[in-house]
Amino acid sequence: MSTSTFLLWRARYRRGGPSALEERSRRPQRTRQPTWSREAQEAVRGLRSAFPRWGKDKLTPLLREMGWELLVSMVGRILRHLKHTGALREASLADPCIIRRPQPRPYAVREPKSYLPAAPGDLVQVDSSDVRPAYGVHYKHFSARDVICKWDVLDVFDRATASAAARFLDTLIARSPYPVRAIQVDGGSEFKADFERLCHERAISLYVLPPRSPKLNGCVERAQRTHKEEFYELVDLPATIGELRQLLLRQEQTYNTVRPHQALGQITPWAWLQHHHTQKTDESPTAVARSPLPNPYPTTERRPL
Repeated sequence: MSTSTFLLWRARYRRGGPSALEERSRRPQRTRQPTWSREAQEAVRGLRSAFPRWGKDKLTPLLREMGWELLVSMVGRILRHLKHTGALREASLADPCIIRRPQPRPYAVREPKSYLPAAPGDLVQVDSSDVRPAYGVHYKHFSARDVICKWDVLDVFDRATASAAARFLDTLIARSPYPVRAIQVDGGSEFKADFERLCHERAISLYVLPPRSPKLNGCVERAQRTHKEEFYELVDLPATIGELRQLLLRQEQTYNTVRPHQALGQITPWAWLQHHHTQKTDESPTAVARSPLPNPYPTTERRPL
């Protein structure tokens, strides 16, 4: 802090106490006032209303023909002033050649800004992607990742339909060692209809992303990349979807119980869950007996591919 700033703050403190040091408006005491007349402003507004798609470059020659000697920059400032004050309404940018039917979501909503996941199951991000193991063969891979403990659930289907997504939701609930309370998806059609109805029946909050915002589902987008690099690019994929599903289950198990995760301090999601579950149980004053977390892979040997 410079000496002049310190002296200025000290003077403000002596005059008004601590409240005088709070942030104040930085608006200049004198602001630039319009240099055009009201008649010129009305001429610009009327011409722009007649030609809503024309900008300052096209309006200026027409204004000169009407007797107004205005610079292009001044016409631009007048247009900006009219928009700011609400005196000029912009034309709709909707494409009349595209018919957009409203698609109301009976249950899904935008994630509230005040919603902050704090425990496993508070928010699980779900996404789907294409898998093409051979020419003419097309599968849909589904991934789900918990944003807190990074637990993944994987599955693959013939098509990305709402019924397939609903079956994946059953798989997600069965193979998650914690209750799933909220799910976040993009606007894909597979996450509507049966999937949305099943979320409603299971009392699971369903949050849908705004259009063109995959970054808000960054955890599961990273999961898609991880399993693409560590599974699909390394394994000789079988010809049938049943065999592929079995290999994918082993990949899911390896990821959750064997592979160290950097975001968790180089431990596995399963180890993180056990540690925090034990710690939370020990800190609970009403806990009588410690109940272990349900093992989602009770009959499968934990080993990498």
